[in-house]
Amino acid sequence: METQATEIIETEVVLEEAMSLNHSRLTSRITWLLSAAYDDQYDVLTELEFELSTGCLKPDVAIISKQVYNWQEDIIRFLHPPITAIEILSPTQAFDAVATKISRLYFPAGVKSAWLVVPFVKTIHLFLADGSISTVTGSILHDPACNVSLEMSAVFR
Repeated sequence: METQATEIIETEVVLEEAMSLNHSRLTSRITWLLSAAYDDQYDVLTELEFELSTGCLKPDVAIISKQVYNWQEDIIRFLHPPITAIEILSPTQAFDAVATKISRLYFPAGVKSAWLVVPFVKTIHLFLADGSISTVTGSILHDPACNVSLEMSAVFR
């Protein structure tokens, strides 16, 4: 009797987290507000993957220097860090995990500032590369790294 051996290979399929309604709304609002106010200075992009010295990172929204676009040649992973990375906390993420990502992955790669948006309490935590953190709730967020300001009531409308 001939025996046949079968090799079982385990694979792990990493599924991208589904975006919630609030997360999607905030991604759209922040992108629209920043683009409307600062289109002459910056490109404000969503879900762009960056290949950085600390790994591949994909912020929800990124503020980058104005680019010249070649529509015949696309870029899958952008090689330069964003000026500002904006992360919106989803219902399945832990605050500490995202804050650690900001301090250990974004800043060592050259990102100047990062926002951690917390929808549940209508708050944005502004992290700067020098280690300072400020929390903005009902007023105007001003990011000195990219010199943009954003009215909080417009974000959480």
